[in-house]
Amino acid sequence: MAGRCDRARGRASPFEETRAGCRGAVAPVQRWREEATKAGRTIARIAVAYEAGRDGFWLARWLQERSIEAFVIHPNSIPVKREHRRPKTDRLDVNLLKRGFLGWLRGEPGHCTMAAIPTLEAEDARRPNREHEMLVGERSRIINRMKSALARFGIRNFKPHLRQAPERLAVLRTPEGIALPPNSIAELRRDMARLQLVKEQIAEIEQTRLERLRQAPAEPAQVMLATLARVVGLGVETADVLVHELLVRNLRDRRAVARGACPRAGQRPDPGAASLEPPTRAARVAARRAWRAPAMPGYVVPSCSWRGGL
Repeated sequence: MAGRCDRARGRASPFEETRAGCRGAVAPVQRWREEATKAGRTIARIAVAYEAGRDGFWLARWLQERSIEAFVIHPNSIPVKREHRRPKTDRLDVNLLKRGFLGWLRGEPGHCTMAAIPTLEAEDARRPNREHEMLVGERSRIINRMKSALARFGIRNFKPHLRQAPERLAVLRTPEGIALPPNSIAELRRDMARLQLVKEQIAEIEQTRLERLRQAPAEPAQVMLATLARVVGLGVETADVLVHELLVRNLRDRRAVARGACPRAGQRPDPGAASLEPPTRAARVAARRAWRAPAMPGYVVPSCSWRGGL
């Protein structure tokens, strides 16, 4: 859905369904510009905003290359009243985003926050850490699934993640002294093969990280990574996460640093971030815990945002 606000008319235009792809997204903007030009109006600025989500930042970069100001709105930064149930449609969502975006452009506080648009290189540099995090979680899920399957037969002292576990399946016995059913053995073997593949991918990512660390630093991020990796007790993985997820980002002011404790997109949002009420004590504790999380497994990577108009 796309909508515009014509300041000369003082009202909003009808909403239109946009086609998929970059051409379909910019087509309404081009048509509205031609209509304004034919009507004798001078266009001094074109600003486009959309809600952050699955598409990421490629559309914002594509629009900026064509001299169109593009902004990405944090989904949980739009104030929404949560006192009662409310209707939710695409038309109402676009209208809500448009009001928040216009207020942000005027410099009024409390309307919304914008995500910092990273470059393609900076966004690609974060992929190894996030893939490693995803694979570690997948490894834990596979192991827990195999342990649950064995627990159904009363087997609790078998470690399915060991290297010789597939060979020991044939001689494994239940407390009744009988062998495992053939379908269960086949399922466990498939899970073990999947676990072995995940372990190989984790080792490949870690090996590539170490090889990159041994090379001569050519970028500021590599210099910071090499410096942090020498800190005793920090580790290469934590240093890599801190550099690519936090230190290389442009935190514009102290408020941006404080908002950096918000969870990353795709994980559980701050309970008090999108409401009109002040954040609860649980939300403040979760934000403080997020800053300490990179040193622990299952960390939450901070994100950068800024508030204000242009």
